[in-house]
Amino acid sequence: MTKHETLKKYFGHSEFRPAQEQVIDALLSGRDVMGIMPTGAGKSVCFQIPALLMPGVTIVVSPLISLMKDQVAGLRDGNIPAAYINSSLSAEEYDEVVSRVCSGYYKMVYVAPERLESGDFSEFAEQANISLVAVDEAHCVSQWGQDFRPSYLRISNFISRLKTRPIIGAFTATATDDVKSDIERLLQLQNPLRLTTGFDRPNLFFSVERPQKKSVRFHELISERSNLCGVVYCSTRKGVDAVCGELRRRGVNALRYHAGLEAEERRVNQDMFLGSKAAVMVATNAFGMGIDKPDVRYVIHYNMPKNLENYYQEAGRAGRDRNPAECFLLFSEDDIKTAEFLSMGSQKNNELSQREQKMVRRLDERRLDKMIRYCEIGSCLRAYILRYFGEKHSGYCGNCSSCVRLSLWSRIFGKIAVRH
Repeated sequence: MTKHETLKKYFGHSEFRPAQEQVIDALLSGRDVMGIMPTGAGKSVCFQIPALLMPGVTIVVSPLISLMKDQVAGLRDGNIPAAYINSSLSAEEYDEVVSRVCSGYYKMVYVAPERLESGDFSEFAEQANISLVAVDEAHCVSQWGQDFRPSYLRISNFISRLKTRPIIGAFTATATDDVKSDIERLLQLQNPLRLTTGFDRPNLFFSVERPQKKSVRFHELISERSNLCGVVYCSTRKGVDAVCGELRRRGVNALRYHAGLEAEERRVNQDMFLGSKAAVMVATNAFGMGIDKPDVRYVIHYNMPKNLENYYQEAGRAGRDRNPAECFLLFSEDDIKTAEFLSMGSQKNNELSQREQKMVRRLDERRLDKMIRYCEIGSCLRAYILRYFGEKHSGYCGNCSSCVRLSLWSRIFGKIAVRH
């Protein structure tokens, strides 16, 4: 079966998206890949098609149990033999997965990075014919990244212990130049294809507002989009509960999602939202990674995120079908205090030395400053985001609140000038 036949049979598409085919060809030829592709660009297909066409099994390193469960469920719905190995499996379920991998039944196995160095998994890896290791959310390997996870540093050790080195594909949606360098070095990529598809999402309208009464403006935005599907991000679980409760009292079909809820409620709410049985999902950043719902028409950030990486990834849940969508950020001074508090909590990592924790704290402070600057600038918002990620931009996009405001003032002053 060819790559195009595989794309059509298992994923229902006749053509590849930009850069997908280039990445797939590199992996199939035996070359490592570092793919920086924005949310909605189809990163998963880039390693899933090679996994189906290569002999043996592909190991997909994924950071969240919920994420790997969702992805495996989606693959199985498409009749693709896939499984996951994590702490949610019983001993009997684990043995069954290993047996089916060794028999050649499963083509993809999703694992958490913490699992790679366990004795039972090392034993499994020695038996399996591993042709490809795909590292999802690869920015987690870098201490320069916004979601650094020390467990990702174990990936290269795991690979080095295998009898035959597999091909390595590293994928993430957002990465600065420092993070890219770290990914390549720490995962020990060999002559990789380095591909950045570009961070711009032209179909997304970006807006930052600083309303006197945030709740009033928020409900205006929701009511104006009552027939559309949207996601609302709040910084805290308490905020999610409050915003979701108020929406329901106003008759909006809203659901909530955060790590403080029972797993069953999260699963049911996510399934209802993906199945279009609810118009609005109110969530913390625990919701969204790996979620593929193409018809989200707007994303509202009720609070300012801690950094631009998180903001752009979360805002990018909108408009994955490439049709016009809107991204609103409602900013207030209180958001800065909340972001500072949350950053302090995320820095308490026992796996880091004091020196490393200080470095992470400085980096978090720097990223927060950049995020605040985004909320306060009067120039093009898209240009600011793209320049942050190392891309050039003219400085005027015509599709953000700053550019719309500048155009309006230009027309007004132009008419005044003509009159005089």
